[in-house]
Amino acid sequence: MLDLRRLRLLRELDRRGTIAAVAEALSFTASAVSQQLSVLEREAGVPLLERSGRRVALTPAGHALVTHADAVLERLELAVSELAGAREGIGGPLRIGTFPSGGPAIVPATLAELAQRHPALEPMVQEIDSARVSDGLRAGELDVALVHDYDFVPATPDTTVDQVPLLDEPMYLATGAAADTDTSWGAAARGDSLAELLGPWATAPWITARDGTTGHAMAVRACQAAGFQPRIRHQVNDFRTVLALAAIGQGAGFVPEMATAHAPEGVVLTRLPLYRRSKVAFRTGGGAHPAIAAFVAAARTAVDTTGHRGTSAGRTPH
Repeated sequence: MLDLRRLRLLRELDRRGTIAAVAEALSFTASAVSQQLSVLEREAGVPLLERSGRRVALTPAGHALVTHADAVLERLELAVSELAGAREGIGGPLRIGTFPSGGPAIVPATLAELAQRHPALEPMVQEIDSARVSDGLRAGELDVALVHDYDFVPATPDTTVDQVPLLDEPMYLATGAAADTDTSWGAAARGDSLAELLGPWATAPWITARDGTTGHAMAVRACQAAGFQPRIRHQVNDFRTVLALAAIGQGAGFVPEMATAHAPEGVVLTRLPLYRRSKVAFRTGGGAHPAIAAFVAAARTAVDTTGHRGTSAGRTPH
């Protein structure tokens, strides 16, 4: 009989790539993970791993077993959801992940809605990069999370995670009003296409998210689609800082609509034909869990009542 805990380890190895990464994620030692995978191979009766020095790769049989593990763990998640639905009331801990800009814009209103509807729930929020959410959900560190992706940087498909849409919001180009008097760049940001809107800023300094983030990739690819390689001067993940730097003429940057609510004086916001899509993510099969369903409903109510869905933001477009 195959052990479910060892199947989880094999699945994590398939996703994370190294035994060390699996051990770190699940708070095991590398030797313990290796021993458990060796036991799983004996249980399976066929080689599941190919070892080459320090690296380990899954055999075809190992990949096939991961596919079955995904299905088994999804059924287990469905069973947990069904049992939770049979209990009276919704309560207990709910571990919530959120991307940074979702914190002030969505999370407080969502938690207020949850507290009103389900006071026995105990939400626990932690900030997490969207790229790490799948790992956190599979490891059991999170129950549900707010995630996002951008045009030019679609989310990587993941069979272990389900997502439901929450909010589509336009992206804005943030620049400083003083740039209009600069003859070198920014004086004629007119038009509807990405090339027409970004082209005048081709020689300007740019403010992007840190390298390795989806926000950084989106900024670079959007500029490339407009016909130029951005000259990046600042790398910051906080949209408030992007707006503040743009307002004093330190460059051009991209911000989503929800970040523009408190744009500083001196910033010019130009709506772009680009979108950021926010979603609620949870383990595959977990969507019917009462606490997860309650969070999704509360988040949608919060988005509607705070005026983010389908609205356009703050300052007069360029």
